[in-house]
Amino acid sequence: MRIAAADVIVTSPSRNFVTLKITTDDGVVGWGDGTLNGRELAVSAYLAEHVVPLLIGRDAHAIEDTWQFLYRSAYWRRGPVTMAAIAAVDMALWDIKAKVAGLPLYQLLGGASRVGLHTYGHASGRDLPELFDSVRATLAEGHRSVRIQTAIPGVKAVYGVAAQAQASGERYDYEPAGRGPLPTEEDWDTGAYLRHLPTVFEAVRNEFGAELPLLHDGHHRMTPLQASRLGRSLEPYDLFWLEDCTPAENPQALEVVRRNTITPLAIGEVFNTVWDFQHLISNQLIDYVRAASTHFGGVSPLRKVMDFAAQYQIKSGFHGPTDVSPIGFAAQVHVGLSIHNFGIQEYMLHSDRTNRVFDQGMTFVDGYLHPSDRPGLGVDFDEQVAAEFPYQRAYLPFNRLPDGTMHDW
Repeated sequence: MRIAAADVIVTSPSRNFVTLKITTDDGVVGWGDGTLNGRELAVSAYLAEHVVPLLIGRDAHAIEDTWQFLYRSAYWRRGPVTMAAIAAVDMALWDIKAKVAGLPLYQLLGGASRVGLHTYGHASGRDLPELFDSVRATLAEGHRSVRIQTAIPGVKAVYGVAAQAQASGERYDYEPAGRGPLPTEEDWDTGAYLRHLPTVFEAVRNEFGAELPLLHDGHHRMTPLQASRLGRSLEPYDLFWLEDCTPAENPQALEVVRRNTITPLAIGEVFNTVWDFQHLISNQLIDYVRAASTHFGGVSPLRKVMDFAAQYQIKSGFHGPTDVSPIGFAAQVHVGLSIHNFGIQEYMLHSDRTNRVFDQGMTFVDGYLHPSDRPGLGVDFDEQVAAEFPYQRAYLPFNRLPDGTMHDW
């Protein structure tokens, strides 16, 4: 079975998505996700100009060989654009292989290791009453664990607070990337954040009790010592994890954090290869792998990094908001269902318009997510509906400190 055609489709129902369609010579179609938030056209061009010509005529079943070919033959390895492009190919080929087998992908990965995936949802608020209402709504949706994000006194716009007006006058909804010619500038004050956040978690614990698993995303904004201080100050509130507490480029930074707090750590949504995790996993500096299939090269390397992590009792916590398409999300749900060392899955609903483009067989029942038993990934793509939503330029926001210094968003 040979690859006869490969087409790149960019659509923007509620945000921009890059989708790869691979068609075999006997008419089987596989879908892959190559979305890279704010740099979608870079991946689209990489696929269309450099990767697609290399795919025509290749054996559609030779997934590992194709992955290694695309990774090694370019010479310039890694990076988010390259790995998102490879991910799209890898997912589409796994989709084809599973469809030919007549099985959902997780069956080809060893079968289900659980009935479904434990998820966490997002709760946020500008003040405590609004936050409490958001937690209740998240629990009502069926989530058994909740990520807590909060406004900070004196800071106008904070990542992850859905109801908070942004500096541009827009609001977080399904997508924090603002459509327009330039990115939105936000403000940040680490000291105010470190003082305020423990008081919020104390209030949430007092309101919802000790049993509810709580998570928090620091979004790479702290130095190792600041992250250590936060981790220690949150220890009384028994977090499920503290995510992205310090910029991930320096893996040695996590050694400082690990020495100073027992709060569990999750990191890796901006990582692209297993090499980014090598030091963190082998030195047991993290507890959860936050990689996303779409930014990590697809199904194949995601499964491999989790096999590596299993040797150190490190679990999965795959990145799962709407900056991966339903195709990319389904790919990692299949991986999560099959691996033994699954931890938790982030789950954020896509918009109604996105769900018109991507027909998903996924189910969410009694707090557990299942990718469906449709053959393949379980997601179909409606090209006609996708054409109704052309690409729109969009950028993620950026941060400045009170004195105007650029900071990590």
